[in-house]
Amino acid sequence: MNKQDMQGLFDVNGRVALITGATGGFGKAAARGLAAAGAKVMATARTSSALELLVKEIRESGGQAAFSAGDPINHEDVKRVVKNTVDTFGGIDILVTAAGINKVKPITDQPVQDWEEVMGVNVKGTYLFCKEVGRVMINQGRGGKVILVGSARGHLGLANYTAYSTSKGAVHLLAKTLGCEWGPYKINVNAIAPTVFRTALTQWMFDDNAFYMNFLKRIPLGRLGEPEDFIGTVIFLSSKASDFMTGAIMDVDGGYTAG
Repeated sequence: MNKQDMQGLFDVNGRVALITGATGGFGKAAARGLAAAGAKVMATARTSSALELLVKEIRESGGQAAFSAGDPINHEDVKRVVKNTVDTFGGIDILVTAAGINKVKPITDQPVQDWEEVMGVNVKGTYLFCKEVGRVMINQGRGGKVILVGSARGHLGLANYTAYSTSKGAVHLLAKTLGCEWGPYKINVNAIAPTVFRTALTQWMFDDNAFYMNFLKRIPLGRLGEPEDFIGTVIFLSSKASDFMTGAIMDVDGGYTAG
């Protein structure tokens, strides 16, 4: 392998990336990172105003981006978002499913509606986007990269996380199953399993010093995650560098699940 080949290993320039949950912590990081690396980004989430701000920021930074709002658990919305992506950018090369929610409560007290909502967004929403984007990638005939956002909680149980942990375990197995199913089409399907990262939803964990210091005892690298820690793995899984990986669950967790 020569120097030029090495430099091309992580090249995503000109590729089309559809990012779900693009206004959340992981989705926003993926959208910003892929756009900065030269990909054409279609951002989707439920809220148009937040998507518009993200796309404006990316464009002002010299990137290419557009948005298409929709509900990830509404099949017709998903089909429309996928069609808008193809119509806008000519195809889809990368899918990052970062839409996700959590509802924390003991199972005996948790409303069934909470369970259904978590499973809906985290599992059904991921399934629907894989279903529709997979069809596009298969018909294109040029392969593709699918990156599902799982969680350390997809490996490890935690009291009061009944719905969330179960949903992320399902996402991990979906990555493995689709890795087997889509291998013949050169579509790589992998998952990223992060621990706690700094987002709007988790900022309280950083601000509560007692909680923060106690949580750090489980993390060998001695800190919680920042959005920037997510980007490198997304670029790797979106590029040629990961061409011989599929069905893998990559723990981006500072060593949280190592021991």
